[in-house]
Amino acid sequence: MSIPDQFLERANEFVARAKALGLADADRYYWYHTVDLGDGLVTPGMYDYRETISQFGFPEDMTGLTVLDVGSATGFFAFEFERRGARVISVELPSLRDLDRFPGQNVEDSLRKIEGMIFPDSLDQEKFVRQGHGERDLYWYLLEGPFRFCRERLQSRVERCYSTVYDLTVERTGVREGFDFVFFGDVMIHTLYPLKALAALAALCTGTLVFAGVLPEGPQEPPAMMYIGGSDAADDEVAWWHPNLSCLMQMLKKLGFASVEQVGFHTGLLYPSGYRFERVVLRAQK
Repeated sequence: MSIPDQFLERANEFVARAKALGLADADRYYWYHTVDLGDGLVTPGMYDYRETISQFGFPEDMTGLTVLDVGSATGFFAFEFERRGARVISVELPSLRDLDRFPGQNVEDSLRKIEGMIFPDSLDQEKFVRQGHGERDLYWYLLEGPFRFCRERLQSRVERCYSTVYDLTVERTGVREGFDFVFFGDVMIHTLYPLKALAALAALCTGTLVFAGVLPEGPQEPPAMMYIGGSDAADDEVAWWHPNLSCLMQMLKKLGFASVEQVGFHTGLLYPSGYRFERVVLRAQK
């Protein structure tokens, strides 16, 4: 069975199980993460980190830690940090209008690109139907609805904070003493101003920041940032910059982290396309 067909089977099993449990709207959500909700209910996520979570090097015991999960989406990492004992603040955009866009682009461009990333043109369009949601519906079915669905099923106490990464402050998060642990995974590539994003998080972090993301191909020295947005004003993958490893490490040190080390990589498959990915994992310590 092909990877797209495996994904479709998992999605159908999830919907059938959810309906048997009397859970409404389960078939309308886009699941960014695979989350095991118990009772045989497992969300059919684009990313399944259950078997590769150890590759991130997170502490097994996070009891007493206050954690900031940036760009939380469905919330897999937020719920995992909570399971390990932490108090967790999950950060997500207030709306899709707050998603970074290249100057001159509009919200409709962003919505089209987001749905295109979820369901690439290479997939069987008869099996994977794009919903054609408007802005508010896509925000609910892509980000907020799935998170609330999982939080309720898990009886979680994870707190949600609505903000862009640039606007995060201790007042906005409600944690005035700052955060012992910050996780910044697969978000920076979607920022127009990566240094500004890192600076906002550095100001909130009192202990450890873990970064996970794509590295550009080619040399990792000297420090450099590759532009990947292309020249077409209407066409990009909501991504513009790839800092190389040296650039990331030096920026983090300049922002006040005493030590920055590469923990390793995490790898996996992107569903339903079957695309294989690899991300670097960095740990920065104040």
